[in-house]
Amino acid sequence: MRKKLLSTHIAVILGSSLSLPTLAQTSDYTARGGLEEIVVTARKREETLQDAPLTVSAISQERIEKFDVTSLEKIASLSPQFFVGRSSNGSGAQMTLRGIGSSSTSIGIEQSVAVILDGVYFGQGRVLNEGMFDLAQIELLKGPQSLFFGKNATAGVISLTTAKPTEEFEATARAGYEFESEQTRVEGIISGPLSETVGARLAVRHSDMDGGYFENQSTVQPYAAYDVATGNVTEDVSPADNRDAPGEEETLARLTITVDPGENLAMTFSASSTKTEVNNSSWNYTHFNCPGGVGGINPNVRCGDDFVITQNYMPSVLANSLPYARSNGELFNEYESYALTANIEYNFENYTLTSVTNYQDNKNTFGLSGDFQSIPTATFATEKNTWEAFSEELRLTSEFSGPFNFMLGILYQETERQFDQWVATAGLMNSAAPSPDLVHVASQKSSFTDGKTISPFFQVNYDFTEDLELSIGARYTDETKESEFVHPYNNPGLGGIWRTNEVAIGDQSFEEWSPEATLSWQINENVMGYVSYKTAYKSGGFSNSGIYSADFMGGSESDFTFDPETAQGFEAGIKTTLLDNQLRMNFTVYNYDYDDLQVDFFNSPTFAFITLNAGSANTTGVEMDLEYAPYAVPGLSIRTTLAYNKAEYDDFVAPCWAGQSASQGCTDVVPGTNGTPGQDISGEPTAMAPEWSASLGISYDGFLSNGWEYGIAVDSVYSDSYNASAFANPHAMRDSYTTVDASVYLAGQDQKWQLQLLGKNLTNEFIVSGVVDGPSTPGAGGAFADQMGFTSLPRTVAVQLTYKFQ
Repeated sequence: MRKKLLSTHIAVILGSSLSLPTLAQTSDYTARGGLEEIVVTARKREETLQDAPLTVSAISQERIEKFDVTSLEKIASLSPQFFVGRSSNGSGAQMTLRGIGSSSTSIGIEQSVAVILDGVYFGQGRVLNEGMFDLAQIELLKGPQSLFFGKNATAGVISLTTAKPTEEFEATARAGYEFESEQTRVEGIISGPLSETVGARLAVRHSDMDGGYFENQSTVQPYAAYDVATGNVTEDVSPADNRDAPGEEETLARLTITVDPGENLAMTFSASSTKTEVNNSSWNYTHFNCPGGVGGINPNVRCGDDFVITQNYMPSVLANSLPYARSNGELFNEYESYALTANIEYNFENYTLTSVTNYQDNKNTFGLSGDFQSIPTATFATEKNTWEAFSEELRLTSEFSGPFNFMLGILYQETERQFDQWVATAGLMNSAAPSPDLVHVASQKSSFTDGKTISPFFQVNYDFTEDLELSIGARYTDETKESEFVHPYNNPGLGGIWRTNEVAIGDQSFEEWSPEATLSWQINENVMGYVSYKTAYKSGGFSNSGIYSADFMGGSESDFTFDPETAQGFEAGIKTTLLDNQLRMNFTVYNYDYDDLQVDFFNSPTFAFITLNAGSANTTGVEMDLEYAPYAVPGLSIRTTLAYNKAEYDDFVAPCWAGQSASQGCTDVVPGTNGTPGQDISGEPTAMAPEWSASLGISYDGFLSNGWEYGIAVDSVYSDSYNASAFANPHAMRDSYTTVDASVYLAGQDQKWQLQLLGKNLTNEFIVSGVVDGPSTPGAGGAFADQMGFTSLPRTVAVQLTYKFQ
C-alpha cells in the first residue's frame, strides 16, 4: 500500500527535518548533514519536490512551529510575491500572488488564490479567520492550478495539511505570550492510537488579547439624528473608542480520527470549529496618504505610515436599534465556522479510489464605523452573512507498472450564501419606519446566491522512456448561480438614490474547459527539466454586497453580475540537486495571459459599488530558489529566493480614481456602465505587483554537551516598490521594504520541553496589502481621496513554552 503523506513519511524543507533528531540519533545526524527529502502532493500524488514539474514551495511542520505560521498572513510574511490584505466588509480579504488577485469589497467575488485545507476547497475570503493551527505542511503553488484543485485557482493555491494521529501516544501543552498585543495563548494536543486500527488526535487552542497592534485615537464626536417624518433632531454622541485593536479572542478545536482496517482501505475523518471575535472589524484600516497629510473629512486625523486608527463607538440611538448592534455601541467582528471532512482511500489491484467529502458552515457578523475615522454624524453599519457548502470529490488513479497511467475524477459542490446589512448614514432617521429596528436605518440590503458546480477532470500520463514523461489533462466546469438582491427599506430622505423593493435577479450559467499539458525530462540523476501549458478558469458571479443604485452607474441588474476570469500560458523550469545532495537550485520562467480579471470598485463620493472585468492582463517572470545544507556543518541551512515579475494590464479602461481630473487621464467612459468616468490604464501594473522580490534565510540547530538542543533561525523578505491600487492610483504607491523574522529556542533532551523566543517584522515595516478610497473623500478642488490601507502587523515579539508528554 502506498505511503500516506505526512503520517508515515518524514517531510522536510529548508534543510530541517519534520522533527528534530533525538539524542540517540545525534551522532548519525552530525555525520550526515546535507539536504533532506521533501515530499509534496501538488499533483494529487506523492512525489518529491524535485520530481514535481511545477513551481511549488513547502513549509514543513518544524518551520511552521518555529515561526508560528498559523494564518494566511503569516504565510505571506515568509513568501515573496504573496500578499494578504484583511478587510472589514465584502469578501473580507484580498489575496494576491504574482500581481493577480481579487478585490475585497464584493462578497460575491471568490479568491483567485484558492485555499485548500486537507484537500477541500475554501474559496471565501473569510477563510482568513479559519483555525490554521497544528499543521503538518503548507504548500504554495504559483500560477494557474485548475486541474488538480477544483475551481477558481487562476493565480495559485495555498494547500494546508493538518497533522494526523501519531503511531504512539503523545500529548503536548503549549503556552505563549506576545508582548505588543498583550496576547496570551494556550494550546493542547493529545494524539495516539485508540486500537490497532484506529488513531485519534485532538487539538485545541485558545488565545486572548488584553491589547492590540493598532492604537485607536478616536475622539468623542457629536451625532445628530434628523427625523424625516417629523423634522425633529435628536442629539447624541459617538463615544471615543480608545481600546487598542483588534483585542482578539479566539477558540479553535479539531478532532481527527484515522481508521486503517486493512491493507486496502484507509479513512480519515475530521471535525473542526473556529470562533474568533475582535473589537473592530476594520481594525487594520489606516490612513497612509491624504491630501495635506490630514483626513479629508476630519482635519484632526493625521495620515502617514503609523499603526493608528480613529474609529468611534456607535451612538446609543444606533446601538439600541440597529439589528445585531452591541447594546453598548462597541464595534466588533464575530466569526464562527464548523467543518466536517471525510477522506477515504481504497486500493484494489492497480487502482486507488479516493473520496473527499466536506461540509462547511460559517457565519460572520459585524458592527463597523463606515467612514473609518472620527467625524460628526458618521456612517455605521451592521452585517450578518452566512455560507454553507457541501462538496464531494471522487478520483480514480491507476498504478500500472507500464508507461501508461491515468487519473479520472469529478467534483460536485452545492453552496448557499445569505447576506444582510443595515447602514445608518448622514444621521437620517424615520420614526414612521415600518419596524423599530429600521428607524435609524438609511438603507437595508438583503441578498443571496445559491450555487451548484459539476466538474469532471482527467489526466493521462505516458512515459516515452524512463526519463521522459508527458502529462495531458483537462477540467470541465459546469456551474450555475441563482442570485437576488434587494433594498427592502431605504429612508425616504435619500430621495430615490437607491431603489427600494426592486429585486435584481441574476440567473447565471457558466461552462468552460481548462486543458493542461506538461512534458518533463529527467536529464540525469540530479537534474530535471519541464515545460507546461496551463489554463485556468474562475466562473462569474453576483456582487451580493453591491448597491442597487438608480443613477450613478448602470442602474440595472448588470451592476451586480460579472463575467468569468480565465488564464492561459506557459511555464518552464529546471530543478537541480547538486554537490552530493548539499545544494538545491531551481529555476522557473513563465508567461501567463489573464482575461476579464474580476475587480470591484468603490465610488467613495457616492457610496456606490460596481463590479466589472478588466479587459486583459499579463504576468511574465523569472524565479530562482536555492538551498544549501553543507555536510561540513550539520544543522546549518541557508536558503534564498529571487524573483522578477512584470504584471500589467494589456487592455483596461478602469474607473477613475477619486479626484482624478481630465488632465490626469480621466477622459474615458468605463464600458458597460451608465457613463462612469474612466481612464485607460493599459500598460500600467496590476495591484500588489512589485517587479523584484527576494528572501534570505539562515537556520542552525545544534546540541549542547548535556544533550539539550538549541537553534536559531532568521528569515528576511525584500519587496520592490508597488502600487496597492488596482486602478493605477499614483497616491497608492508604496516604497520597497525588507522584513526580518527570527526564532531562537532551547530544548531539553528528546524535545521534552522547549522554550522559544519569536520575533516577526523586527524592522517594523508598515506594509499595505490592499487599499480602498476613504468614504466621502475627496474634498473640493479635485484633491485625491484618503488612501485607506489594509495594513499588516507591526513588530511583534513572543515567548513560548512547550512541554511534551510521551
